[in-house]
Amino acid sequence: MGSGMAGRIFRQLLSFAVTLIMTFIGLTAVTFLIGRLTRIDPVLAVVGDKASKQVYDQTFHAMGLDKPLIVQYALYVKRLISGDFGISVLTSQPVLSDLLRVFPATFELATLAIIIGVAAGIPAGVLAGARKGRWADHVVRVVGLFGYSVPVFWLGLVGLFVFYGKLGWVSGTGRLDVFYEDIVTPRTGIILIDSAIDGDWDIFRNAFSHLILPAAILGFFSLAYIARMTRSFMITQLSQEYVTTARVKGRSYWGAVWRHAFPNIMVPLITVIGLSYASLLEGAVLTETVFAWPGLGLYITRALFNGDMNAVLGGTILVGAVFIGVNLVSDLLYRVFDPRLRGA
Repeated sequence: MGSGMAGRIFRQLLSFAVTLIMTFIGLTAVTFLIGRLTRIDPVLAVVGDKASKQVYDQTFHAMGLDKPLIVQYALYVKRLISGDFGISVLTSQPVLSDLLRVFPATFELATLAIIIGVAAGIPAGVLAGARKGRWADHVVRVVGLFGYSVPVFWLGLVGLFVFYGKLGWVSGTGRLDVFYEDIVTPRTGIILIDSAIDGDWDIFRNAFSHLILPAAILGFFSLAYIARMTRSFMITQLSQEYVTTARVKGRSYWGAVWRHAFPNIMVPLITVIGLSYASLLEGAVLTETVFAWPGLGLYITRALFNGDMNAVLGGTILVGAVFIGVNLVSDLLYRVFDPRLRGA
């Protein structure tokens, strides 16, 4: 028994390692080809268009662009593994440093947004599925349709106009008022956490006031997607015979919904939440642009407009790593919520 379990664990670890390596190879190959197929000259991006031919040729050789393509790819992967993403033309800083600086802002925004989406979307979806065809179902479906149809940038501008410009309930664009910038010690890069650690609750409240509106808008779009999928899953499960059996045995309707049907939608629901969270973590470009939120999406957008391919490719690698990480966490959660996979 012990030997069989050890073999099963070894096969799982081996499968995990192979999947991780193949995904990494695919991700780096795609980003490498993007960098080579783009019309932007990587040498000119480094030396500038006023550099002499001698400087150009030296840089061309130093970057390994005179070597075969497969060798260039191997050197590219080697640099990535060592943490060398190149220098950003836009900031003149290492791209890795830039990514470590901007990603916490996106993480903070995306995490609050997904909390809002899950906290409201799952109960709404369960209610709609349990009350299919009734007014509650119609309300949830209309809200979901609105969330899918309304452009996020328009909703962001309207939100700023109403809640900031007219009502003054929230702060404006950016992460902090100018007065509070560079006061908190950047331990994690997440202002809410750093200000709480410092005990500076004025900055905490100011940061939350800046964060809540863009997070609520992103959370609304996540809510629409999560509620719609939850409703679909619940309708499928509530039509199964085991729910009818539970009702015959004396279980109340809502008891059957939450104790029997809901646990059986957790596995597909984890996938939905994971994909939604990953899409937020990759950088909500339009939302970050409207709110001048200094996160990953805004960073990649500015880099793309300025032809800063090192920054663009570095951001793309980070986005791919985020999706890989979220998928791995989702796989672990499958085993927690699905008993059939615990011994697999």
